[in-house]
Amino acid sequence: MFGVYTGKTADVASLAYYALYALQHRGQESAGIVVNDDGLFRAYRDVGLVSEVFPPERLRSLEPGNIAVGHVRYGTTGSDNKRNVQPIVVNHYKGRMALAHNGNLTNSHALRAELESRGSIFQTTTDSEVIAYIIVQERLTHASIEEAVSAAMDRIEGAYSLVISSPSKLLAVRDPHGFRPLCMGRMKDGSVVFASETCALDAIGAVFERDILPGEIVVADKTGVKSLTGHCGKAEKKLCVFEFIYFARPDSVIDGSSVHIARQRAGAFLALEHPVQADIVVGVPDSGLDAALGYSRQSGIPYGIGFIKNKYIGRTFISPTQTMREDEVNIKLNPVRSVVEGKRVVLIDDSIVRGTTCRRTIDLLRRAGATEIHMRVSAPPFVAACYYGTDIDDPGKLIANNHSVEEIARIIGVDSLGYLSLSDVVKLADNTRGGFCTACFGGGYPTKVPEDGGKDRFEYKISERERENA
Repeated sequence: MFGVYTGKTADVASLAYYALYALQHRGQESAGIVVNDDGLFRAYRDVGLVSEVFPPERLRSLEPGNIAVGHVRYGTTGSDNKRNVQPIVVNHYKGRMALAHNGNLTNSHALRAELESRGSIFQTTTDSEVIAYIIVQERLTHASIEEAVSAAMDRIEGAYSLVISSPSKLLAVRDPHGFRPLCMGRMKDGSVVFASETCALDAIGAVFERDILPGEIVVADKTGVKSLTGHCGKAEKKLCVFEFIYFARPDSVIDGSSVHIARQRAGAFLALEHPVQADIVVGVPDSGLDAALGYSRQSGIPYGIGFIKNKYIGRTFISPTQTMREDEVNIKLNPVRSVVEGKRVVLIDDSIVRGTTCRRTIDLLRRAGATEIHMRVSAPPFVAACYYGTDIDDPGKLIANNHSVEEIARIIGVDSLGYLSLSDVVKLADNTRGGFCTACFGGGYPTKVPEDGGKDRFEYKISERERENA
């Protein structure tokens, strides 16, 4: 997610393109850019990677403008078809609005039912459209977009980092718990930019200025930048710890803490918690590499590059289906036989969800000649659904809920298995100035848990209604 306010006519679509390219790891289902040229909105959104959706001629068709909002999607509510691509563009009585959302609402079902009962017609099956409708509804009775957003925050619950363009302003919004990251930077010409991660700022030559506070609304317009903090401090900070384990790029800094250093720390904790006699430490690319380096340094076991990753294959965890995740492993990774053959290998990966994907990775190592494989995981076991933007929605399918650690080791084919403890995972980033959400690891939910289904709940709702009215 990205936004830029220049205050003058510029090639803002190109800035958004390069920023989204840097954020591609956060979502690979679709991409979209909306350019605001003094109130005239031009948009293009489609399924696919940023480079596929935006060839040069398409970018040129969006220029010029003074505000842009961009988004890459990793869907956790709604299917991965074209209707759910962001940013969402809304025409309403007081103008237009473009909205990009990272996170997941916990009360979207109730809000959508309320809106539909009053005649609202939804074009997507995402909770992001619910946010857009609530903001528009509030805008009709408030004097400014920022006041409308503040009022909307009293109604929406859960995880949401937002970048919003009105005809004349750009807003960045973070929920009171701060589940998902959001930061602010400036270009050399003074343009204000917002992004999910600092790596996007680096990609366009912007200088990091600060993180958006949990509960804060930041507004950029012709008068400058102002902050509304009325919702700050109303909830305990609960940054998603999986940002440090998996989601974020290692060169990013989130809430004052380096992702690279946090992952190395995870590896060091693993070496202390689960020592083993071995010949080499190998990480599963990409998010397992830093943790493997940390394990190696702490244990004294040499670090080696055991896998070559096909750089043209995306991240398997955020592929929309399990079948795709499993199939992609075979073409994504190839072991380096000369590194692992005849060796006792410590294999470091970021997580085990269902166990099928890592089993294929382990099979690759076995076929390459590894004599022993001791797997270490830089996260605790997944035991609960996530309702805040990570696609883990069925506890019954989580391998850790159905098997002991020893049983999982046998199922995936390793000689030993060790997970990072819940007590150590919250120590990964000591500069975050607050707490972490560890709900998916059994740490308890910081908000009320929804009772209305999982990722595709609005698709099911549509099909049920169609059957009822047939």
